[in-house]
Amino acid sequence: MRNYSVLGSGKRVENLKESEIKSLEKELIDFESHIAEIWEAAKIPYAVHLSGGNEKQLIEIFKEIKKEDYILSAHRAQYHYLLAGGSPENLEKMILKGNSMHLFDKSINFLTSAIVAGMPAIATGIAKALKEKKKSNKVWCFVGDGAEDEGHFYEAVRYVDGWQLPCTFIIEDNNRSVETPKIERYGKSNMSWPDCVRRYKYVTTYPHVGTGKLIDFSKNGKSDGEVGGTLT
Repeated sequence: MRNYSVLGSGKRVENLKESEIKSLEKELIDFESHIAEIWEAAKIPYAVHLSGGNEKQLIEIFKEIKKEDYILSAHRAQYHYLLAGGSPENLEKMILKGNSMHLFDKSINFLTSAIVAGMPAIATGIAKALKEKKKSNKVWCFVGDGAEDEGHFYEAVRYVDGWQLPCTFIIEDNNRSVETPKIERYGKSNMSWPDCVRRYKYVTTYPHVGTGKLIDFSKNGKSDGEVGGTLT
């Protein structure tokens, strides 16, 4: 395992010094580069959606996220997990098991789903429960611009906005749903969402899945029937 000075240290992003912020950005990139190397060595015979290009934007968002908050994400969630305080070692183990699209860590209130727009309704339910119990913590739900196209996202946003629930949706807009840009999906349409929705745009470092290279997984003893995830 690699050594990191900030990742996995227990330090909250909002409390980091400027020098530590720079180290954090570098360590995020370094972690994903490490996973990419393992992928290209045919040691991860599962789909892996690598993060990259949005380090600065996410660090700014996570300065607002408190330790007791809930963080829900999608299939590309490795940066979110690390910034939430998750262990790099634990994350790597989950990825190697094929669990990169469905990360779960109760100790940091972290949950993901590979289902497109599968988390907004769950985020809404958590936020409703928090409000009913008069809790001070809130929910942060990260989605891609592909999930923005889904009706499940719309109804969750409308419910959160209508009932003023403690939930913020973050649209991570890299202008693609798998590899299809927005202009090809819905022309020039541009939705205006309420204040519970934020958006940031970025150019991703990696393709939708993997690194863009064709990998022969059979050389590590995995047959076609064995290439898949596990929930263990």
